[in-house]
Amino acid sequence: MNRIVVAGLGVVAVLGLSAGSAQGGIGPVHEVSEQQYEILINQCRYADTPDARAECRSEVRRTYRIGRADPTLDCRTYSGVSVCGELRLSPSERACVKDSVAKGLPFRRAEVECYALKP
Repeated sequence: MNRIVVAGLGVVAVLGLSAGSAQGGIGPVHEVSEQQYEILINQCRYADTPDARAECRSEVRRTYRIGRADPTLDCRTYSGVSVCGELRLSPSERACVKDSVAKGLPFRRAEVECYALKP
């Protein structure tokens, strides 16, 4: 029986899972630069509602910590607005993106502008 437990823990260690993530936790925390972290926190101000803004900031604090820059984190700036990572768009923002892309705006730019500028 002890061998099964040890083997199971070995599998968890090999897969890089923590006990928290194996039990439905948030998983590993990602290191990002201080600048990336600030962008992630600041972009939360564009969420539609006070609750969405609070949840966004909470999610950033749970998911990221300041350390080394993450070159794989998708950060971009359009129209003076910087964002990183995947944006959680509302239905109206998704409709804005779809309309903007249909009118010829590149997707990434439309996504940022519809999220932050709310035309």
